[in-house]
Amino acid sequence: MKLKKLAGLISLLCLSPAWAIEPFTVKDIRVEGIQRTEAGTVFNYLPIKVGDKMDDQQAAAAIRALYATGFFKDVSLEVEQGVLIVLVRERPSIASIEVNGVKDFSKDQLKDNMKYAGLAEARIFDKGALDKATQELKRQYVARGKYAVSVTSTVTELERNRVGIVFNVVEGEVSKIKQINLVGNQAYQEDELLDMMKLSTPDWMSWFNKNDQYSKQKLSADMEVMRSFYMDSGYLEFNIDSTQVSITPDKKDIYITINVTEGAKYTISKVGVAGNTLIPKDEFEKLIQVKAGDTFSRKALTETSKKVGERLGQEGYAFANVNAVPEIDKVKHQVAFNFVVDPGQRVYVRRINIVGNDKTRDEVIRREFRQVEGAWFDSEKIKKSKQRVDKLDFFSEVDVETPPVQGTTDQMDVTISVKEKSTGNFSVGAGFSQGEGLTFSGGITQANLFGSGNHISTQINTSKVNQIYSLSYTNPYFTDDGVSRGFDFYKRDTNSSSTAVSQYSSKTMGGGMRFGVPIGEDESISYGLAFENTELGLLTNPSARLVQYVNTFGTTNSNLLGTVGWSRDSRDSAIYTTEGTVQHAFAELAMPVFDMRYYKLNYQHQWFNPLSSDITLLLNGEVGVGGGYGGKPMPFFKNFYAGGTGSVRGYDASSLGPRDLNNQVLGGTRRVVGNAELLLPFPGVKEKSVRLSGFVDAGAVYGPGDLPGSAGLRYSTGMAVAWFSPMGPLKLSYGVPLNKQPEDKLQRFQFSLGSMF
Repeated sequence: MKLKKLAGLISLLCLSPAWAIEPFTVKDIRVEGIQRTEAGTVFNYLPIKVGDKMDDQQAAAAIRALYATGFFKDVSLEVEQGVLIVLVRERPSIASIEVNGVKDFSKDQLKDNMKYAGLAEARIFDKGALDKATQELKRQYVARGKYAVSVTSTVTELERNRVGIVFNVVEGEVSKIKQINLVGNQAYQEDELLDMMKLSTPDWMSWFNKNDQYSKQKLSADMEVMRSFYMDSGYLEFNIDSTQVSITPDKKDIYITINVTEGAKYTISKVGVAGNTLIPKDEFEKLIQVKAGDTFSRKALTETSKKVGERLGQEGYAFANVNAVPEIDKVKHQVAFNFVVDPGQRVYVRRINIVGNDKTRDEVIRREFRQVEGAWFDSEKIKKSKQRVDKLDFFSEVDVETPPVQGTTDQMDVTISVKEKSTGNFSVGAGFSQGEGLTFSGGITQANLFGSGNHISTQINTSKVNQIYSLSYTNPYFTDDGVSRGFDFYKRDTNSSSTAVSQYSSKTMGGGMRFGVPIGEDESISYGLAFENTELGLLTNPSARLVQYVNTFGTTNSNLLGTVGWSRDSRDSAIYTTEGTVQHAFAELAMPVFDMRYYKLNYQHQWFNPLSSDITLLLNGEVGVGGGYGGKPMPFFKNFYAGGTGSVRGYDASSLGPRDLNNQVLGGTRRVVGNAELLLPFPGVKEKSVRLSGFVDAGAVYGPGDLPGSAGLRYSTGMAVAWFSPMGPLKLSYGVPLNKQPEDKLQRFQFSLGSMF
């Protein structure tokens, strides 16, 4: 049979009758020209099988199908005595990819990004993928402000139908914002408006915050900040007409121009309500944040709609819609608002689902929920439930979703998603002082024993000052209504010879039981009873007061302690606190069963106040008072102390307060501590587990007025970092005393590190 060529180009098949073939039956199929591709792959994509009848249309379809695989750069068909011959030329494969001139990125990282564009070693070379990878590489540099970046690619043919690709990158310098111009502002000075923006011209902090580098996302955010400022200040018709961003030919300087129209300042003429409010009128009016005569504020309107929606949510109306409909008087520059309330249909919770708790039992989470299944939806109970689960401190993330049940209009589910964190803690602590050098302590705690929510803690401290062996166990739900029960056992040996404290030694053993009773959503009281026995010893040059106590009451003291406490915790989160208060009051009384007669009262109040979305002010105050009764003094080893971590940073631990004639600390019967701390995110770190703070501490311990150091607050200031690291909680602080006295001992740098398991 005469050899007939079927054409490599589909257009020739369609346009020229000379290339047409007579239909024939395919007796066999042979593939020629393949090197890397398996013949089976070609047969798999070929839409023609042995025994099929082939014509012009099938031939064209076969060529199109093989081209579409991307494996071949040329495809043609031939027929010889009923045998279909498929002739192909494979595309080259990529033998190597090199990136030269890169400093800002890891080369391996860039190669990984190229894979998403279809460019990787051992893959088939595609010119389109090469262009896409080149543009993506440029985009990454532009995102870092390097608009002058140059990226060129070179493709070199190699043996065995392979190619080598080389990217040559000239990174260039970062383009800086040279000037930001505002056009159209009259009510506010340009400097005042520019201070609201994150983008800025270079200043002394630009090396750190990079705010002098242009970003489209940052500019959009700045425009929204400016819009909110005007809209909250009465400028209802404010508009950003346009923004122009230009760059100099050398790609070094960027100029930004923002054109605005302020419009007139509006006041509110009237506020009305329409629709079905479902709540008493006087209660509804308290939720409205605006009134006639006020300057227009979009923020106040949004807050009103939010509060009304939340209040209706407490009644089960989860999908309530509250809209403020305006009536604008452009002549008088006044606007009236009518709040239209559509509560929608009341819904109830069908099911509460918990996901993500691989270790913690469901019941531990469910017992913290105030929303129950089968009850009407209550947004306030949902919020409170999330906070209570958060405060368990078993999870690094707690999220709540309320999806509607498909096919219904009056049901929804509640899904709480948690991300468990390590609740076992092996902690070591260290501090450094000129007198004592490094000091260490350690302890083991499991706050979620076997996922039950029960707490067990052991402490082992073998420092040269304290040797402590203790075991504590707490069941937070000893009863179903939340009464907790705990046990404590401890052995504590103290040797103060290497500290600033007056010279004595003590050996104490004790144990007791305690209970906690909830009296409110965020409040509880506690009470307990414990027995302890203390053996005292006096070291070299002890204080006369210590000698007098031992001579009067002996070296062995037994004590039956009664304790009563009250606490209130309204923090929004235990993971990342931004607002709320924590209060603790605690009383300790030596019962008149044994020789000792004393009491100790303590009170602590913490207040978290959000100054912005990511900055929180923490104020902490503590007071303590103690004394003897029944004609007996308060034991010196029960005295209050201050100084160091947890009180006044920058001073040596327990070094503040009354001293004896040898300048050794005695402790006192009264203690006061105050702290002001500004909590903010660590610059450049997005994780909420890291927080930076600046602090000012103050504190003092008071005793009898005839002792040196009995009066006078000590102050310090400094910086601290708290990080919930993969190894455990890490805290660093550096304190600088502000009014150091000659007798004071300092401990400027302190840190503690825990290892989680």
